[in-house]
Amino acid sequence: MAAVPSAPAGAATEFAGHTPVMQQYLRLKAEHPDTLLLFRMGDFYEVFFDDARRANRLLDITLTARGNSGGEPIPMAGVPVQALENYLGKLIRLGESVAIAEQVGDVATAKGPVERKVVRVVTPGTVTDSELLDERRETLLVALHRQRSTLGLAWLGLASGRLGITECGERELAGWLSRLNPAELLVSAESDLSPLAQSAIAAQGVAPTRRPAWSFDAALGLRKLCAQLGVQNLQGFNAQELAVAQGAAAALLSYAEHTQGGGTPHADRLEVARASELIDLPPSTLRNLELTQTLRGESSPTLLSLLDSCQTGMGSRALRHWLTHPLRDRAAARARHDAIEVLQDSGFDAIRNALRGVSDIERSSSRVALRQVRPRELAGLRSTLQALPALRSTLPGPGSATLLDSLHDALTPPIEIEALLTRAVADEPAVMLRDGGVIATGFDAELDELRAIQNNCDAFLLDLEARERARSGIANLRVQYNKVHGFYIEVTAGQAAKVPADYQRRQTLKNAERFITPELKAFEDKALSAQDRALAREKWLFEQLLDALQPHVPTLSALARALAQIDVLAALAERAATLAWCRPEFVSQPCIEIERGRHPVVEARLAETGAGPFMANDCSLDAKTRMLVITGPNMGGKSTFMRQVALAVLLASMGSFVPAASCRLGPIDAIHTRIGAADDLANAQSTFMLEMTEAAAILHGAGEHSLVLMDEIGRGTSTFDGLALAGSIATHLHDRSRAFTLFATHYFELTAFPEKHERAINVHVSAVESHGSGGDDIVFLHEIQPGPASRSYGVQVARLAGMPAAVLRQARATLEALETQQREREAQIDLFAAPPEPAPSLPSENPVTAALAAIDPDALSPREALEALYRLKVLGSIDT
Repeated sequence: MAAVPSAPAGAATEFAGHTPVMQQYLRLKAEHPDTLLLFRMGDFYEVFFDDARRANRLLDITLTARGNSGGEPIPMAGVPVQALENYLGKLIRLGESVAIAEQVGDVATAKGPVERKVVRVVTPGTVTDSELLDERRETLLVALHRQRSTLGLAWLGLASGRLGITECGERELAGWLSRLNPAELLVSAESDLSPLAQSAIAAQGVAPTRRPAWSFDAALGLRKLCAQLGVQNLQGFNAQELAVAQGAAAALLSYAEHTQGGGTPHADRLEVARASELIDLPPSTLRNLELTQTLRGESSPTLLSLLDSCQTGMGSRALRHWLTHPLRDRAAARARHDAIEVLQDSGFDAIRNALRGVSDIERSSSRVALRQVRPRELAGLRSTLQALPALRSTLPGPGSATLLDSLHDALTPPIEIEALLTRAVADEPAVMLRDGGVIATGFDAELDELRAIQNNCDAFLLDLEARERARSGIANLRVQYNKVHGFYIEVTAGQAAKVPADYQRRQTLKNAERFITPELKAFEDKALSAQDRALAREKWLFEQLLDALQPHVPTLSALARALAQIDVLAALAERAATLAWCRPEFVSQPCIEIERGRHPVVEARLAETGAGPFMANDCSLDAKTRMLVITGPNMGGKSTFMRQVALAVLLASMGSFVPAASCRLGPIDAIHTRIGAADDLANAQSTFMLEMTEAAAILHGAGEHSLVLMDEIGRGTSTFDGLALAGSIATHLHDRSRAFTLFATHYFELTAFPEKHERAINVHVSAVESHGSGGDDIVFLHEIQPGPASRSYGVQVARLAGMPAAVLRQARATLEALETQQREREAQIDLFAAPPEPAPSLPSENPVTAALAAIDPDALSPREALEALYRLKVLGSIDT
């Protein structure tokens, strides 16, 4: 925006030189300097100065001018009130924030400019309008606070009421942000984040919103959370000591209040998340397994798109949360398995059919709490409440499964809410409150009278005319109306002597007189203002209705959660039945035993394209066998096999059936993956650097209850470098991490690994070679077989890719020579021999000299240098 004139001392001269309306605009703009301000002027929202230029560029709307500022025309642009949602949606998708200033004063009685104020600020993380939200995914506002080495996170879904906090270290931040997938991220304006934290934020593709440092106050956050939840402390949530997270919550809740023009009463439940309770899914795992989006960033085909046959947006959002937040504790997953099994036995079609008519009451109830709900949402809420008994009757009877029993009880319809909405809301209300026709006939006598005046005006005038003719005896008396003089009774000049005494002369014409009576005057006042008064009355009644609904928001939110769970369970039951999935079994001993497992997304894709059946494979890992060294040709199915094992583990842990003939799982605390090759140029990481970074993170984080997928490690550097690193990484995973590991490699030398590592075995993906007139061909069987692969078939794959024949001939000749040399070299090198122990240093006669020789001055910090000096002083005193 153009520079706002500095305000001299005294409010009287503030923004001097501008019209009163423009002064009003500038005051509001000064309160929201970094936000597009939509300023309501009649039927348009106007923007001025730099905001107008910005809106012109972003929205492609006409740029005009209004008045002058400093001798220059003031740039101006505008959008119609009726089209606000369309323009808001475009701005939010572009990452903009918008402040909406409405006319709150009465235009008719205002002296000077009508009063305006900002009633709402819409930002990417605080969107609640249904037109601006993705129905099947949650929009979260997240705040990040740092205190020393601890990071605090707080998140809020304004459209759902979901409120949560957690604390983590810098290495865990990327995982949390990937799970939460924030639409907007709040950070302190004075925050000094490490490069690791900055990289985690950058990976989300969300530019941080800077907030004042004082808004991240832990004491303020504790007070706000307690007030939000209606408690005296957070001991009951085991969160009283999470001071850093409370600091994040302070900024989060303050920002929400600022943007919504008030509180968020529907966020009355606190989710205190802890990494120790969740199966760790690092960002690389979420990406490589293509859980919610493909490697290309598309939403389909993914595991979520395959699973999501939910009938409601509430169910889809809950399913996404289950998928990305699997619990280590198996109790919740077992309860879901029980429910799915019962639904398969008793039938789920009736439940799913009943759910089709259910509205998104999670978001509707949130908008009720925020006083932003629209009339048709209330009608949808009423319809859902009316349909609850029928939906409830489709659920299996009590005793079928503990989870289904509790959900059955949760579907008890709140009679008082349904009755209120039935009485208050019209059967088919208008889309917007400003259009009228929202409140039901019979709910309010005054509104009914105002509507009757509008609808029965002609009938009243005819009735009045007949009565006045009879009363006055004037047969040609007429009751009429025009825009200038309003309603009147017209009598010809010859009949004027007969007019009753209560007639008041309104106008004299050449051949007639026009009169008004008290009854007609009263009707005129009503009729001429009936439409405005009816609309004002409806708005007032609608606000009273929202007041009456506020105490019921927690009930509606609980009902929404129950409906979402039923929807997810029914969808998972349908998927399991349709795709022939089995119920997994959880056991206490460490193991991953999958019989005839399949990759669900690849299998569905093959069925869709008619490319043939999927080749199912077994996987058996336990205390004795911790690692599979997987060899075989590229395109043979190594990566698919690895991914399908991880997906089966994840599906079972979230509470779903799995694509296999049988599945037994022991405890799992993490799924780590290193699959594929790509540059991260934005963070100055080459393919190999990214590969090593992700591998290092796995080696630091994997433990004996983790599943590790390591695919083609070491291929980004020279053959010897890559082979040496791959062997060392495999050794670390086997000997130290002791994780369940699927280690796919193109280094045939690594097939010797199991000979010296008792918990590793070789398997390979099978392929057969045929010899035709065009050269050697290869047929991939995609079957996992015991033992190592006999060769890599790289030249044959190159032939399938269309490589020129001359190149292939030279490659075969070179390959034969290299293989001969390699066989000779292998006889001399032990790839997996332990490194020699460093030679002990020779004793020195002078300890000071030895200590001094061990010091590297260039590597010491000032504090370390001071400590080294003290140690030398102590050694010197001992020596003397």
